Amino acid sequence: MIRTAAAALRVAASAGELLLGATGPVMSSHAQGRVLRETEHRPWPLPSDPWLMAQTWENLLFAHWRVPPEELRRLLPEAIPLDLWEGSAYVGVTPFRVGALRLRGTPHLGGLTAFPELNVRTYTTLDGKPGIWFMSLDAANPLAVAAARRAYRLPYFRAEMEIRVRGEWIRYQSRRVSSDGQPAELAGRYRPVGAPTPPAQGSLEHWLTERYCLYTLDEQRAVLRADIHHPPWPLMPAEADFELNTMAEPYGLKLDSSPPLLHFAGRQDVLIWPLVAARPAAGAG
Repeated sequence: MIRTAAAALRVAASAGELLLGATGPVMSSHAQGRVLRETEHRPWPLPSDPWLMAQTWENLLFAHWRVPPEELRRLLPEAIPLDLWEGSAYVGVTPFRVGALRLRGTPHLGGLTAFPELNVRTYTTLDGKPGIWFMSLDAANPLAVAAARRAYRLPYFRAEMEIRVRGEWIRYQSRRVSSDGQPAELAGRYRPVGAPTPPAQGSLEHWLTERYCLYTLDEQRAVLRADIHHPPWPLMPAEADFELNTMAEPYGLKLDSSPPLLHFAGRQDVLIWPLVAARPAAGAG
């Protein structure tokens, strides 16, 4: 019965995607499913099961700071190895706007599924699959926070956030207000200062951004993975002024010791798959 219902839902979702595709450019999310046409750049094949969620990310800044590995490794679960680039670890702070979030086969709902989001992340590789370990994710939409916590077991927090575009500059402000999260704020502005170019294979930019899964843990501390797909990042060099950045302070990390490495992307359409088991919990037999 459960398998039959699941199969029926998959068929309905696929039918919904065909209908959405027929809307053409009328809807801002019409291009999300088309990213499946470009897969040659992926480091491993797409999952055989259908994707679950689509998002469009807009005006995204990658701000990366180099961090001593010992300071970051102590913050990760034992089952999550820390990725290093030439002996250094990196923490990323990534502000952006979710322009269109939707489930497979359904349309996005304007203001309800468009909101600011801000991530703090580092990097790990399991079984040859480089991925992202999210230390925190802040969002202005309380429904999205609750759903992501439940569906993807990620450390989402509600925040008061504002994005204003002034010419080339994106003005971004975020203040965490979740009662179960430590205080964290970001205030500043950023802009692109060059042409978009996919990151070169073997470069630091490629190592930081071209990662096609996320990792998290379940209640038994087993590692879970969710596959992600998008075209290669159209990265532009960027500049930023941060008036306030306490996003890493809950972890005892200071990000003001050196200037960050900055990259900007105007838009990225993204597909996300459901969580699957990556590794059992330590000691599980």
